[in-house]
Order: sequence, then C-alpha cells, then structure tokens
Amino acid sequence: MASADGPKGYSILPVVGRLPSLWAMMMFLAFWLISMAAPQAVLAAAPASSTSSATPTSDHAVRPLQQCSYRIVAEYPHQRSAFTQGLFWHDGHLYESTGQYGRSRVARLDLEQGHVLQEQPFAAEHFGEGITLWGDQIIGVTWRSGVGYRWRLKDLQPIGAFRYDGEGWGVTMVGEDLALSDGTPTLRFFDPETMEERRRVTVRLEGKPLGQINELETIHGHIWANVWMTDAIIRIRPEDGAVDQIVDLSALREKAGASHPDAVLNGIAWDAAGARLFVTGKNWPKLFQIELRACEEVAVNR
Repeated sequence: MASADGPKGYSILPVVGRLPSLWAMMMFLAFWLISMAAPQAVLAAAPASSTSSATPTSDHAVRPLQQCSYRIVAEYPHQRSAFTQGLFWHDGHLYESTGQYGRSRVARLDLEQGHVLQEQPFAAEHFGEGITLWGDQIIGVTWRSGVGYRWRLKDLQPIGAFRYDGEGWGVTMVGEDLALSDGTPTLRFFDPETMEERRRVTVRLEGKPLGQINELETIHGHIWANVWMTDAIIRIRPEDGAVDQIVDLSALREKAGASHPDAVLNGIAWDAAGARLFVTGKNWPKLFQIELRACEEVAVNR
C-alpha cells in the first residue's frame, strides 16, 4: 500500500503510539465501521466502495481468536530502499515486489546477502503491489491502475497483463483460486487464468468487518495477512473470512531499525519445503525468519 500520508480511496485516522498490551493491540485492530470523527479512534476505515464491497456471508458467528507468540530464528539483510509490497519464496530464493511510482519492480533475491539477482520494473505510471506464484508465472497487481501483470518465473520477462475492478493490495494462491485484497474488508477470489471473479468473503474480527488487509500469504490452507499500519499479522479462514489467529510483531520494527512512519510491517513469505516463515517491512534493512509458538485463546470484547 502507499505511504501513510498519500492519497487514498478512503480516509485513515492517524496512528498514535505503540501497542503496550494485548488489549491495546486488539483495540488497534478491531476498527470496524464506527464514527470516523471520533478522536479516540486509533485507526478506522470508511465503508468499502461499491466496486469492492463484500456480499454479506450467511454465517457471522464469532470464531475463537488466538494470540500466538513467536521467536526469531534468524536475521537476514534486506535492501532499505525496497518499499516491500509483495513477498514469496520459491526454489531457494525470495521474490519481492516493491511500490512507489517510477521505482516499482519485481525481483529475485538472494536470501543470505539480500542482493537483487534479477529484476523487472513496472511501468512508471503504475504503483506496484502484491505478487504470487501460479505455475510458471508470477502474477502481480498495482495499486490504483486496475492493471495486473504476468511475468515468466525463470527470467522475469513480461508475458501478459490483465484488468480488474478496484484497487490491488495483496495476492496469494489459495488452492486453485487467486485471492486479492484491496484495503477493504473484502477478499475476492479469481480464476488466475481468466481473472473472472469466482466468489468473495468479508474478513471479520470477532464478527465485525476488518479493513486494511494488505500483503497475503497462504500457509497450510489459511491466508496470513498484514494489516496496513499495524504491527500484527493475522490468520484468515478463506472459507468464511473469519480471523482466528493474531501475532503481535511490534518488537521487530525497533529491532529492524525502522523509524519512519511509512516503514511499516509488510511482507510474509513461506518456505513450505523448509517450513520457514519470513517477514519484513517497507524500507526495512532486515528480514526475519520467525517461528510461531504457543497460541492462546483471547477475548476482544469486554
């Protein structure tokens, strides 16, 4: 997603303070459709646009929510200049997409050194967003252009483009569907070949719509997501959009030396063969391998 002070299709209230407790983190994330003028709101999202609003599901039952702890397994260098928008792992390398007009690109990275091994720029008028792997292709989206790209995996050469409605934030393959986030509580699922929409779900935390869903990664059939301008990642059930796990990674921002307001947590990659989970952020000089630990059920509503 774009910078915190850049133009948006909806309003974002300023983010204030760090998350000192689990309750503060839950309140930080539980921004549903409350009064946008409320000064005490940490973060709030306006209603989704008509082009990307979710069709309500029939089951809005509150799912048990767990908070998971983690440990840092390893640290790797990451280019501070990389405004990370998408991240995935394949066959020994990280693949990353970056944003900003005129500087967006998709690249193959060396994990140990953090070097760019090969890259391909987006068109200068497009703001790069998330990427995912589909067969021998990389599929990527752009922020507000409604244009997606396809690149050949082996050499990153462009092999096609497509259009979609609304904004593009994150993408991931879930089975045979390509899931797309657009900053609203809606996740849309497409045929990756034709980009025809198959279905959509509303992401819900404690039964209430949760917006700002950003970069996506699929792990063991669940969708893990960054939530823009927060220090948390969440696990989403793709069948109904319910959030059932949350991980507070606020300590990583300081450890990475990321102090700029736009240098937010963003980027999740899963090495299925090695069972390794990687996370980083926009303009972070470090990428972390983490391991999720014990998960305990928590209550948001009090």
